[in-house]
Amino acid sequence: MRISTVREFRDHATRLMRAADPLLVTRRGRLAGVFIPWTDDTLPADWKRELFLALSADIGRQLKRSKTSEEAVLKDFGEWQRKRRAARGGR
Repeated sequence: MRISTVREFRDHATRLMRAADPLLVTRRGRLAGVFIPWTDDTLPADWKRELFLALSADIGRQLKRSKTSEEAVLKDFGEWQRKRRAARGGR
């Protein structure tokens, strides 16, 4: 198992993710995340479901903590899409 700082992971993510060993990512000496290489083409359905539920709950907590509404997020995303399309020549 390899240990990487957030900065090293950011700067060398492609190389680090090609490795076969799990990677612990630390921020200021504390665990910030874990990268586990996956060699199969797809994740099992129950893993996908658990991942979706965990990520959804976390996003919900973050939105509640920051007092951001779903409407505000959708509006911000819409503005980002319009700017992106305009920058790409209106495709």
